[in-house]
Amino acid sequence: MLRVTDLHAAYGTSRVLFGVALEVREGEVVALLGRNGMGKTTTIGCISGLRKPSAGSVEFGGLRLDQLKPHRIAHQGIGLVPEGRRIFPNLSVKENLLMAALPRAAAGGPWTLKKVIEFFPRLGERLDNGGNQLSGGEQQMLAIGRALMTNPKLLILDEATEGLAPLIRQEIWLRLHDLKQQGMAMLIVDKEVQKLAHLADRHYVLEKGTVVWQGSSAELAQADCAAHQYLAV
Repeated sequence: MLRVTDLHAAYGTSRVLFGVALEVREGEVVALLGRNGMGKTTTIGCISGLRKPSAGSVEFGGLRLDQLKPHRIAHQGIGLVPEGRRIFPNLSVKENLLMAALPRAAAGGPWTLKKVIEFFPRLGERLDNGGNQLSGGEQQMLAIGRALMTNPKLLILDEATEGLAPLIRQEIWLRLHDLKQQGMAMLIVDKEVQKLAHLADRHYVLEKGTVVWQGSSAELAQADCAAHQYLAV
Protein backbone atom coordinates (compact mmCIF):
# COMPACT_ATOMS: atom_id res chain seq x y z
CA MET A 1 0.00 0.00 0.00
CA LEU A 2 2.63 2.55 1.13
CA ARG A 3 6.27 2.21 0.18
CA VAL A 4 8.94 4.70 1.25
CA THR A 5 12.31 4.17 -0.43
CA ASP A 6 15.70 5.76 0.33
CA LEU A 7 14.11 8.91 1.74
CA HIS A 8 16.36 11.88 2.48
CA ALA A 9 15.31 15.25 3.88
CA ALA A 10 16.92 18.36 5.30
CA TYR A 11 16.12 21.67 6.98
CA GLY A 12 18.34 24.09 5.13
CA THR A 13 21.86 22.69 5.39
CA SER A 14 20.96 20.37 8.30
CA ARG A 15 20.25 16.87 7.04
CA VAL A 16 17.58 15.00 8.99
CA LEU A 17 16.73 11.80 7.08
CA PHE A 18 19.36 9.48 5.65
CA GLY A 19 17.80 6.84 3.40
CA VAL A 20 14.67 5.94 5.39
CA ALA A 21 12.77 2.96 3.97
CA LEU A 22 9.52 1.50 5.24
CA GLU A 23 6.25 0.05 4.02
CA VAL A 24 2.68 -0.41 5.20
CA ARG A 25 0.57 -3.19 3.72
CA GLU A 26 -3.18 -3.13 3.31
CA GLY A 27 -4.99 -3.54 6.65
CA GLU A 28 -1.71 -3.44 8.58
CA VAL A 29 -0.78 -1.29 11.57
CA VAL A 30 2.82 -0.12 11.59
CA ALA A 31 4.58 1.86 14.32
CA LEU A 32 7.40 4.35 13.76
CA LEU A 33 9.45 4.54 16.96
CA GLY A 34 12.43 6.48 18.24
CA ARG A 35 13.47 9.12 20.74
CA ASN A 36 12.71 12.81 20.17
CA GLY A 37 14.54 14.44 17.29
CA MET A 38 15.26 11.22 15.40
CA GLY A 39 13.24 12.12 12.27
CA LYS A 40 9.83 10.56 12.87
CA THR A 41 7.76 13.69 12.27
CA THR A 42 9.93 14.64 9.29
CA THR A 43 9.24 11.23 7.78
CA ILE A 44 5.50 11.74 8.30
CA GLY A 45 5.79 15.20 6.76
CA CYS A 46 7.44 13.79 3.64
CA ILE A 47 4.75 11.13 3.28
CA SER A 48 1.88 13.62 3.71
CA GLY A 49 3.40 16.31 1.50
CA LEU A 50 4.05 18.83 4.26
CA ARG A 51 7.78 18.57 3.57
CA LYS A 52 9.55 17.85 0.29
CA PRO A 53 12.22 15.14 0.46
CA SER A 54 15.61 15.95 -1.05
CA ALA A 55 15.89 12.42 -2.46
CA GLY A 56 14.06 9.11 -2.47
CA SER A 57 10.46 8.24 -3.22
CA VAL A 58 7.06 7.81 -1.56
CA GLU A 59 4.61 5.52 -3.37
CA PHE A 60 1.02 4.84 -2.41
CA GLY A 61 -0.93 2.25 -4.35
CA GLY A 62 1.74 2.43 -7.04
CA LEU A 63 1.44 6.24 -7.44
CA ARG A 64 4.36 8.56 -6.65
CA LEU A 65 3.37 11.04 -3.95
CA ASP A 66 6.61 12.86 -3.17
CA GLN A 67 6.01 15.64 -5.70
CA LEU A 68 2.29 16.14 -4.98
CA LYS A 69 0.70 18.89 -2.89
CA PRO A 70 -0.73 17.85 0.51
CA HIS A 71 -4.37 18.17 -0.63
CA ARG A 72 -3.67 15.95 -3.63
CA ILE A 73 -2.12 13.35 -1.35
CA ALA A 74 -5.19 13.48 0.90
CA HIS A 75 -7.38 12.86 -2.14
CA GLN A 76 -5.39 9.71 -2.87
CA GLY A 77 -6.56 8.27 0.46
CA ILE A 78 -4.08 9.28 3.15
CA GLY A 79 -5.61 10.81 6.28
CA LEU A 80 -3.27 12.66 8.65
CA VAL A 81 -3.72 13.32 12.36
CA PRO A 82 -0.85 15.78 12.82
CA GLU A 83 1.24 16.38 15.89
CA GLY A 84 -0.35 19.18 17.89
CA ARG A 85 -3.87 18.42 16.49
CA ARG A 86 -4.08 21.60 14.35
CA ILE A 87 -7.84 21.84 14.39
CA PHE A 88 -9.48 25.07 13.23
CA PRO A 89 -10.22 27.01 16.46
CA ASN A 90 -12.61 29.47 14.80
CA LEU A 91 -14.81 26.69 13.36
CA SER A 92 -17.33 24.62 15.29
CA VAL A 93 -16.83 20.90 15.85
CA LYS A 94 -19.41 20.19 13.14
CA GLU A 95 -17.71 22.56 10.70
CA ASN A 96 -14.28 21.05 11.41
CA LEU A 97 -15.66 17.64 10.51
CA LEU A 98 -17.75 18.59 7.48
CA MET A 99 -15.02 20.66 5.83
CA ALA A 100 -12.87 17.52 5.58
CA ALA A 101 -15.56 15.20 4.20
CA LEU A 102 -14.62 13.20 1.12
CA PRO A 103 -17.16 10.67 -0.19
CA ARG A 104 -15.26 7.45 -0.72
CA ALA A 105 -15.63 3.76 0.01
CA ALA A 106 -13.75 2.85 3.18
CA ALA A 107 -12.96 -0.19 5.32
CA GLY A 108 -16.02 -0.90 7.45
CA GLY A 109 -18.21 1.46 5.42
CA PRO A 110 -17.96 5.19 4.67
CA TRP A 111 -17.23 7.63 7.49
CA THR A 112 -20.00 10.19 7.83
CA LEU A 113 -20.74 12.84 10.45
CA LYS A 114 -23.16 10.43 12.11
CA LYS A 115 -20.61 7.63 12.20
CA VAL A 116 -17.85 9.84 13.63
CA ILE A 117 -20.20 11.02 16.39
CA GLU A 118 -21.07 7.41 17.20
CA PHE A 119 -17.33 6.65 17.32
CA PHE A 120 -16.61 9.65 19.57
CA PRO A 121 -19.90 10.41 21.41
CA ARG A 122 -18.28 13.33 23.21
CA LEU A 123 -18.00 15.19 19.91
CA GLY A 124 -21.75 14.81 19.47
CA GLU A 125 -22.22 16.74 22.71
CA ARG A 126 -19.96 19.54 21.44
CA LEU A 127 -21.09 19.93 17.81
CA ASP A 128 -21.77 23.66 18.11
CA ASN A 129 -18.74 24.43 20.24
CA GLY A 130 -15.77 26.17 18.68
CA GLY A 131 -12.54 24.26 18.38
CA ASN A 132 -10.95 26.58 20.94
CA GLN A 133 -13.66 25.67 23.46
CA LEU A 134 -12.66 22.00 23.62
CA SER A 135 -10.36 20.27 26.07
CA GLY A 136 -7.11 18.81 24.78
CA GLY A 137 -8.62 15.33 24.67
CA GLU A 138 -11.69 16.54 22.79
CA GLN A 139 -9.47 18.35 20.31
CA GLN A 140 -7.57 15.12 19.71
CA MET A 141 -10.82 13.23 19.11
CA LEU A 142 -11.80 15.98 16.67
CA ALA A 143 -8.46 15.71 14.84
CA ILE A 144 -8.94 11.95 14.45
CA GLY A 145 -12.58 12.37 13.46
CA ARG A 146 -11.61 14.98 10.87
CA ALA A 147 -9.08 12.60 9.33
CA LEU A 148 -11.67 9.80 9.28
CA MET A 149 -14.11 12.09 7.45
CA THR A 150 -11.73 11.97 4.47
CA ASN A 151 -12.47 8.21 4.34
CA PRO A 152 -8.77 7.33 4.19
CA LYS A 153 -7.26 4.10 2.97
CA LEU A 154 -4.32 4.79 5.30
CA LEU A 155 -4.56 6.73 8.57
CA ILE A 156 -1.36 8.38 9.84
CA LEU A 157 -1.23 9.48 13.48
CA ASP A 158 1.67 11.58 14.78
CA GLU A 159 1.78 11.57 18.60
CA ALA A 160 -1.98 11.09 18.95
CA THR A 161 -1.85 10.56 22.75
CA GLU A 162 0.82 13.11 23.66
CA GLY A 163 -0.06 15.39 26.57
CA LEU A 164 -3.45 13.81 27.23
CA ALA A 165 -4.91 12.72 30.56
CA PRO A 166 -4.58 8.96 31.26
CA LEU A 167 -8.31 8.24 30.81
CA ILE A 168 -8.40 10.07 27.47
CA ARG A 169 -5.25 8.26 26.31
CA GLN A 170 -6.89 4.96 27.15
CA GLU A 171 -9.98 5.90 25.16
CA ILE A 172 -7.86 6.85 22.14
CA TRP A 173 -6.03 3.50 22.27
CA LEU A 174 -9.35 1.64 22.46
CA ARG A 175 -10.62 3.54 19.40
CA LEU A 176 -7.43 2.70 17.50
CA HIS A 177 -7.97 -0.98 18.28
CA ASP A 178 -11.52 -0.62 16.93
CA LEU A 179 -10.15 0.86 13.71
CA LYS A 180 -7.72 -2.02 13.36
CA GLN A 181 -10.56 -4.52 13.74
CA GLN A 182 -12.38 -2.69 10.94
CA GLY A 183 -9.38 -3.22 8.66
CA MET A 184 -7.99 0.32 8.70
CA ALA A 185 -4.32 0.51 7.72
CA MET A 186 -2.41 2.82 10.06
CA LEU A 187 1.05 4.29 10.49
CA ILE A 188 1.49 5.50 14.08
CA VAL A 189 4.12 7.59 15.84
CA ASP A 190 3.84 7.47 19.63
CA LYS A 191 6.04 7.17 22.70
CA GLU A 192 3.92 4.49 24.40
CA VAL A 193 5.87 1.48 23.19
CA GLN A 194 3.93 -1.05 25.26
CA LYS A 195 0.61 0.16 23.87
CA LEU A 196 1.98 0.00 20.34
CA ALA A 197 3.34 -3.49 20.94
CA HIS A 198 -0.25 -4.66 21.52
CA LEU A 199 -1.67 -2.75 18.56
CA ALA A 200 0.88 -2.72 15.75
CA ASP A 201 1.81 -5.62 13.50
CA ARG A 202 5.30 -4.33 12.75
CA HIS A 203 7.67 -1.63 14.01
CA TYR A 204 10.43 0.55 12.59
CA VAL A 205 12.91 2.28 14.90
CA LEU A 206 14.59 5.51 13.79
CA GLU A 207 17.93 6.71 15.14
CA LYS A 208 19.40 9.94 13.77
CA GLY A 209 17.31 9.75 10.60
CA THR A 210 18.07 6.11 9.80
CA VAL A 211 16.04 2.93 10.30
CA VAL A 212 18.20 0.93 12.71
CA TRP A 213 15.73 -1.86 13.54
CA GLN A 214 12.53 -3.34 12.20
CA GLY A 215 10.48 -6.30 13.29
CA SER A 216 7.23 -7.68 14.67
CA SER A 217 5.61 -6.96 18.03
CA ALA A 218 6.69 -10.40 19.26
CA GLU A 219 10.29 -9.57 18.40
CA LEU A 220 10.04 -6.13 20.02
CA ALA A 221 8.72 -7.69 23.25
CA GLN A 222 11.83 -9.82 23.73
CA ALA A 223 13.94 -8.60 26.65
CA ASP A 224 17.16 -8.71 24.64
CA CYS A 225 15.68 -6.99 21.59
CA ALA A 226 18.24 -4.68 19.99
CA ALA A 227 15.57 -2.01 19.49
CA HIS A 228 15.41 -1.26 23.22
CA GLN A 229 18.78 0.51 23.26
CA TYR A 230 17.39 3.08 20.80
CA LEU A 231 14.17 3.65 22.76
CA ALA A 232 15.46 4.04 26.31
CA VAL A 233 15.41 7.59 27.65
